[in-house]
Amino acid sequence: MADEQQQRQDGPVLELKDVSITFDRDKVLNGVSFVVQPGETRVLLGPAGGGKSVLMKLVNGLIKPDTGSIKVFGQEITTMTEAQLFEMRRRVGMVFQESALFDSMNVEDNVAYRLNEEGTATEEAHKRVQEALDFVELGKAITKFPAELSGGMRRRVSIARAIITKPDLILYDSPTGGLDPITSTTIVQLVVKQRDVSHTTALMITHRLQDAFVLATHRFDTDKNEMQPIPDHGVDENTKFLVLNGGKIVFDGSTLELTHSEDPWLKSYLS
Repeated sequence: MADEQQQRQDGPVLELKDVSITFDRDKVLNGVSFVVQPGETRVLLGPAGGGKSVLMKLVNGLIKPDTGSIKVFGQEITTMTEAQLFEMRRRVGMVFQESALFDSMNVEDNVAYRLNEEGTATEEAHKRVQEALDFVELGKAITKFPAELSGGMRRRVSIARAIITKPDLILYDSPTGGLDPITSTTIVQLVVKQRDVSHTTALMITHRLQDAFVLATHRFDTDKNEMQPIPDHGVDENTKFLVLNGGKIVFDGSTLELTHSEDPWLKSYLS
């Protein structure tokens, strides 16, 4: 078993091969293939309605593809039972676009939800909730309810809930969607902080190109507790891009490969 776990850790965290899915005769994804290696942050871009959120649901096992293979931590999830999927999701943190907090629970209970499901002792759960909220700079909001929070604060609580179990993979589904530019920058800084402090593998959908390139060109300075541009116009080597258009991956590569692409559609999209 130990050898099997080591093998899974050494291989890709996420691997899709020829994944296709059709809704109402509309082919939403058509032969999608890509790999996410340990420690990578993959930013998923593309026009609205192009299948990005559907792809995220497939990766989390919420829906199954018509054809193709999806491996998470080296395990094929398309044939898993619901119980097996539940075990897999214990290693995955999910940040939804609309935060998806429970309105009837305060911030502490929202963030501790998965810990409580797992039977974590109350004192230990409280300590870990406080650490997660301090990480997203919302430690003083622990007793508040979602209705008392701004949209940006709710999104930060959602990130705290996603990271509290120290996941091996985080899925960010448009974490800055619907937020103003200043609040969006705060959320992107938290994504950068999680990437650089915890080195968690991540797949992130964003509709904002600016957010994507801030992520790729900045690092988190732990001494100053803030995001800083990488010197000499540098880029983070572990942050890479996927672009989805018409249900197909039309780009898979590094920041520099994307910005220097001569593909006419990509140049038009990025402009």
